[in-house]
Amino acid sequence: MSDYRKPRQARAIPTFEAILEAGAQLLGEIGIERISSNLVCERAGVTPPAFYRYFDDKYALVAALADRLMERQNEVLEQWLVRQQGASLEEVVGDTIGLLRETARIGDEMPGSLWILRALRAIPRLASIRLESHAYVTGRLTDLYEKLLPDVSRAVLERRNRLAVDLGYAIDEMIRENDIDREAVFEDARPLFQAMIAYPEYPGARSA
Repeated sequence: MSDYRKPRQARAIPTFEAILEAGAQLLGEIGIERISSNLVCERAGVTPPAFYRYFDDKYALVAALADRLMERQNEVLEQWLVRQQGASLEEVVGDTIGLLRETARIGDEMPGSLWILRALRAIPRLASIRLESHAYVTGRLTDLYEKLLPDVSRAVLERRNRLAVDLGYAIDEMIRENDIDREAVFEDARPLFQAMIAYPEYPGARSA
């Protein structure tokens, strides 16, 4: 995002990280509407000029936190993809729940993750972070399933995987918004992922 700037000098990194940590904590405590740059500065122990050296406003701070969340989730995806090498279609689809669990763990480890997910859907200037992440995950999953479903066109697989990715992010948000049995949600989702990805191809799927 153009409205936040990473530090160029090593000595500035602790200040940048302190601001990010304070912002994440405050997001989790009071939400995006009540958070302000002044509150973040007070929590981080920095001055407003230090804040604005890196962030144009609180939404730029959320953008930086969102980028970090998406990057960590992408790392989990890459690790999961390595584990799928040599697996069958049924095994890969079945272990999608494992990917959901790992993605949820990343959110658990980052304070304010629920508000970050909400912001990516609700604030237009942050939408590109969500869309770029969805496109990346969709492409990587399509690369995997293209090897397992060689008779189904890539366009169809991309469409199905995009549906699956959107469902996965919706589940990650759902389990944080409600007092709900997340394992039950994961198991409810299992047949949905199987249906979206591995169902028999319909007429025209080869060329769609």
